[in-house]
Amino acid sequence: MPAVKEMTSGRPLPLILNFSVPLLLGNMLQQTYSIVDAAIVGQCLGINALASVGASGSVIFLILGFCNGCCGGFAIPVAQKFGARDYRSMRRLVAMSFKVSGIMAVLVAAVTCVLCPYILHWMQTPEVIFSDANAYLFVTFLGIPATLFYNLLSSVIRALGDSKTPSWFLLFSTVLNIVLDLVCILVLGWGVAGAAIATVVAQAVSAVLCYVYMKKKFAILHMQEGDNRWHAGLARTLLSVGVPMGLQYSITAIGSIMLQSSNNALGENYISAFTAAMRIKMFCMCPLDSLGMAMATYCGQNFGAGHPHRIWAGIKDASKLMLLYSAFMAVVLWSGAHIFARLFISSHEQVVIGYTSRFLHVSVSFFVALGVLSILRYSIQGAGYTKLAMGSGVSEMIARVAVSVLAVPAWGYWAICFGDPIAWCCACLFLVPAFFYVYRQMKRRLQVQPV
Repeated sequence: MPAVKEMTSGRPLPLILNFSVPLLLGNMLQQTYSIVDAAIVGQCLGINALASVGASGSVIFLILGFCNGCCGGFAIPVAQKFGARDYRSMRRLVAMSFKVSGIMAVLVAAVTCVLCPYILHWMQTPEVIFSDANAYLFVTFLGIPATLFYNLLSSVIRALGDSKTPSWFLLFSTVLNIVLDLVCILVLGWGVAGAAIATVVAQAVSAVLCYVYMKKKFAILHMQEGDNRWHAGLARTLLSVGVPMGLQYSITAIGSIMLQSSNNALGENYISAFTAAMRIKMFCMCPLDSLGMAMATYCGQNFGAGHPHRIWAGIKDASKLMLLYSAFMAVVLWSGAHIFARLFISSHEQVVIGYTSRFLHVSVSFFVALGVLSILRYSIQGAGYTKLAMGSGVSEMIARVAVSVLAVPAWGYWAICFGDPIAWCCACLFLVPAFFYVYRQMKRRLQVQPV
């Protein structure tokens, strides 16, 4: 039986690092889904097809980010009850999270599938790629239940200190996704829609395997009499934490949609470059996201156990890891951005490769700001202050909208490249004082114990 793991004692750095590594593998595998889709589409179907996949990327982030953010939020009370060793309440919260997520999955999938063409028109998607973009978006939204349940299951397991198990299932699904991509696109000739179908099927398999394994192997999650009943109070608890966390992603994505809409209006070459650069950037961001996710579980458990000083020690250790990685990636992307761009774009498309490299050079120069954002935002969420953490999402949204409306008309693609870094810096201006406020509140509310 896999062991749940408490992070409420011992040196923070080894705990955070050991917990982050399997998360990193999982995140990198998840981004491999996107990279494989884009690489096969770009190399086999051309840059217009690649633009079709990327034209709605920020909308997909808006919807899936909300769903996945809610799932991550649902796991926070689970982690807190686990840290407090209140296992009955923990199981009841897990049971309710499945019910609430099921309702959410059906409603969101139904509404978004109907709205696909209207969304693409609003985003100024060029007519030459509209049909393929609509097919890709529709299939992706149809697969929302699979994506949502995998993320819920993996979030619950991570809340118990096990970050390895979901990654193994995701590894299997990544291999499956690559095989299905090749079959759907090259053998069956389903084009751009085939790439989306491959990803949805792979995620569904991952969700099923994760559920079966969790049900058989995690005795601490075996339901007892009364645990599966509908509890309105627990549903409100989950929604009060999960919805603000989901909305934070959505609010952030609104700014990204504005930025991508402005980029779409620049033409197919810019859309292709933006699509390739975003895939590479998201992959390179995985260690920072993983570190943040580890801090959410670490802070959630230590908050539940009443150890605020351990949270502060964890923040300092996580920041050291972040600085080392940011320096490493600066060297890698400044020297090799054009090489990575060729994974998606044919070598004769030198203009598009140049635009992709420019975007990556600007982004990696601000990875320290992104690292601070990830560590502090997830730490605040892990302590249960998800509504406060929404403020950082609002800051990002305002920054991206301002760049889209004021800067892009004047400076074009250069402004697009600086859109995300400016948003990260604005979020940090909010998060740094917000964290110190949360830390003071925790010390007042919790019994302080020595590190």
